[in-house]
Amino acid sequence: MSGPGAGFEYPPTEVSWTKRDALLFANTIGCTSDELHFLYKSEQDVIDFYAAQKAVKIPGVPDFDPRRVVDGQRLIQFLKPLPTTSAGKKFEVRSKVLGVYDKGRPGSVVEIQQDLVDVSTGEVYSRAIGSSFYVAQGNWGGPKGPATENFPPPKGKKPDVEFEDQTSTQTPLFYRLNGDYNPLHAHPEPGKKMGFGGVIIHGLYSFNSACHGLLQKLGGSDPANIKEFQARFASPVRPGDKLVTSVWKTGEKKGEWEEVRFVVKVAGGKVCLSNGRALMKVNIIPMAAFPKVGDRLSYDGAVCTVRYIGEVSGTSGTWLGVEWDDPTRGKHHGSHKGVRYFTCRSKSGTAASFVRPTRPAEKPQSFVAALTEKYASELAQTAVIKFSNKVAEEVGFDKIQRKQAQLSELKVVIVDGARISSAYSDGDEPISQICPKIVELDLSRNLFQRVSTVVTICAELSALRSLRLNGNRFQDLLDDEGLHDANDPLKNIRDLALEETFMSWEEICHAATKFETLTTLSASANQLSFLPEVPLSTLSSTLVSLNLEFNSFIAIANFASLAGLTSLRNLHLKGNYISTITQDTSHTPPVFSASLKYLDLSYNQVSSWAFVDSLPACFPGLTSLRFSHNPIYDNPDPEFSTQSKTITEEAYMFTVGRLANIKTLNFGTISNSDRQDAEMFYLARIAKHLAAVPESQEAEITKHHGRYAELCELYGPPAVNRRKEINPAFLEARLVTVHFSFQSTGKEGSVIERTSRIPKSFDIYAVKGIAGKLFGARPLNLRLIWETGEWDPVAGFDDEVEDSSDEEEDRNGEKESEVENTTNLDEGTQPESKTGKWVKREVELQDGPRQLGFCVDGLEAQIRVEIR
Repeated sequence: MSGPGAGFEYPPTEVSWTKRDALLFANTIGCTSDELHFLYKSEQDVIDFYAAQKAVKIPGVPDFDPRRVVDGQRLIQFLKPLPTTSAGKKFEVRSKVLGVYDKGRPGSVVEIQQDLVDVSTGEVYSRAIGSSFYVAQGNWGGPKGPATENFPPPKGKKPDVEFEDQTSTQTPLFYRLNGDYNPLHAHPEPGKKMGFGGVIIHGLYSFNSACHGLLQKLGGSDPANIKEFQARFASPVRPGDKLVTSVWKTGEKKGEWEEVRFVVKVAGGKVCLSNGRALMKVNIIPMAAFPKVGDRLSYDGAVCTVRYIGEVSGTSGTWLGVEWDDPTRGKHHGSHKGVRYFTCRSKSGTAASFVRPTRPAEKPQSFVAALTEKYASELAQTAVIKFSNKVAEEVGFDKIQRKQAQLSELKVVIVDGARISSAYSDGDEPISQICPKIVELDLSRNLFQRVSTVVTICAELSALRSLRLNGNRFQDLLDDEGLHDANDPLKNIRDLALEETFMSWEEICHAATKFETLTTLSASANQLSFLPEVPLSTLSSTLVSLNLEFNSFIAIANFASLAGLTSLRNLHLKGNYISTITQDTSHTPPVFSASLKYLDLSYNQVSSWAFVDSLPACFPGLTSLRFSHNPIYDNPDPEFSTQSKTITEEAYMFTVGRLANIKTLNFGTISNSDRQDAEMFYLARIAKHLAAVPESQEAEITKHHGRYAELCELYGPPAVNRRKEINPAFLEARLVTVHFSFQSTGKEGSVIERTSRIPKSFDIYAVKGIAGKLFGARPLNLRLIWETGEWDPVAGFDDEVEDSSDEEEDRNGEKESEVENTTNLDEGTQPESKTGKWVKREVELQDGPRQLGFCVDGLEAQIRVEIR
């Protein structure tokens, strides 16, 4: 460069900025709430850094009037990502004059290069080459300057992208907060003197707004996707003008960068930015489809919710942080390398992933489209009609009417996982005309964001009675205006399922109370651990069945607020973590409505029979219980339950014996004889526990059996056979009194009984020898059967009908079980019963060297002798 002023360098000017400056800048160039990574997260590159320049005398050229200057042309090169704040670093803008050109009467041009430099390292972050046009300040004899290189749009080609920017009277006032306080953009007087008629908008506003638009439309809003941007300021823009930008891809590439050209016009008027050119990594994403935080997306059938949009440390470009509906599909929980970017609703550690915004998502559809796709698809193949043996295709209204006729008869519709995001799309007919008879509707696992969309669908279905919304992720439900007037559209629906929605109890009740006749509510798998007091409205008098399975309750008191449901009959709590009534023993146990008859506590963590004893106080109306698969049920009496085959039967007996009012247990009806057998067995087992302790400690045992006194009144006190304390050094402690009984083979077949005291150390061969001598038989031809005196349940006492409680609700425990035999322990006979089979427990003493003391219990035994 040569000529007056060329090569002159302005003194360096120190610059700095804060995060607020970056956010303010983003607002002023049109960034919206759809781009939170610019406006809130603020980890993105700052696209521009210009501010007003202080006038400095350039040697060799006239003193130009800074009050009559406008922008001419700008080129900016993005060389290095710019941090959102200069804190901790020192930056300078280093400006150098490239040339000053005399354009005659119109004015003069000053071309300046400005580098943004990290002072400590000398690194250049960005470079801007711009020209300022000093209006009517030419004819001073300077050089005309080089010819300007032009970048016109392709001839005869329609724009690839167009976008608009509506300015207002506030636009220049807002933009000047970036540091350009030229009165030309705030007061009408300077503009009138310069011939503009009043206030004009900053040229750099149009420049930066166009840059942002290109990045948004073609670069996925990722600052890493733009390298250069330039334009010529062709005419002024007045506040209130609408800017229309037309963009063309040229297809010319420099490595990975593609050249893009553009023109910005005032709608219905002149070009305001010409010679527009940018180098970009082009990726056209329609903004209607560009994800936003809260959007529901589907990738290859896997549904997720967008929780974050922005950069991820250690990577380049923009990412979407998504939470998958299937928590096993992700890799983390919203964190990456120790930095948390978002929080998932799911408590799973693998519910989240990062994906690129450019990853193609499946197209969402309307309810009408999903319904037609699933239930009318078989009619897509046109029926064949023949006229005079010639095949004709069925077309027109007849075909349409056949499809509609098929849909109009539907009563049960299941469109789960159908990517439904809206009730209608353009051209869809009214739902009330397409499928007016729907009674049951499943809209689970779709792409709804607002529950108001569901209300719109239901409002068209007057026959609807059952609605399933499982697996959806509704947002801002408490503030959803669509629910305010939803009572009338939802008034006839009686069954509602909100499983696995991760809604709070407040949100569930807020939605459920809009269903004025609701009788059944399912809210399982929602990670609920406590149900606070909330307004129940009509639910308190209409709700009959509530499903809270697979949540996170640990105590009955966690859902004490349900006591307000005065019509509740069935409560399902399967698969929680319930182990106690109250977490604090000093707290009063909750008491639920006497209307509650059925309770499912299976697959929980109950490990104490004291919990079972407390159930009648908490649930005074309880008549039907499911309690299997709890630790206490799987091992009901560790001290005396030695046979694994009978453990389940014993748990059944204990449960029935402890709960006087239940009529069904684990889907099986409890007959009168079943109850009698269970209570007698339970009483006999209490006796064994009493026999194991001194008489002085009986109270310690009986206090753990609340019905002991009641059962003693019904069946009489059990016999408690305590062993006498014998000095183990005495001979008496080493002898077993054996009562032998032998069925005589004579005509009368009488039973012969003999008693003998035999040392514990004798083996079974020796015992057989004694028996043979007593009854005059060969010892090796004898069988010795130890009669333990106990009765065992062997079958039919705890056979669950199925792993579902649906029938239990409908019949309220009236299902009959198989007829089997049971035993009356007092009489030794086996009367008829509707469940279970009892046998006396007998053990054959096998031949061998095993000692008698290891084969029988105690110091007394009843042994039956038989001939082989």
